[in-house]
Amino acid sequence: MGWIKTICKEGYGLFVDDGGFASAILAWVSLVKLVLSRIPLLHPWQGVVLFVGLVAILVASAVRFSRRNNVNTHP
Repeated sequence: MGWIKTICKEGYGLFVDDGGFASAILAWVSLVKLVLSRIPLLHPWQGVVLFVGLVAILVASAVRFSRRNNVNTHP
């Protein structure tokens, strides 16, 4: 039965490596949909706002990962 648990854990890890990163993406997409869909003036900008937010989340996650793993790019 341990192999079933291992398969499930590996399958989860295949799609979600960082739970905080995945949660932030889901929260941002939901927030953009809920807020910007109610403001007709901003409808043309929904894609831009979504993209900028996702890029910010990705950069923040990469910075957090590099600090956590002490990745040093300077020799």
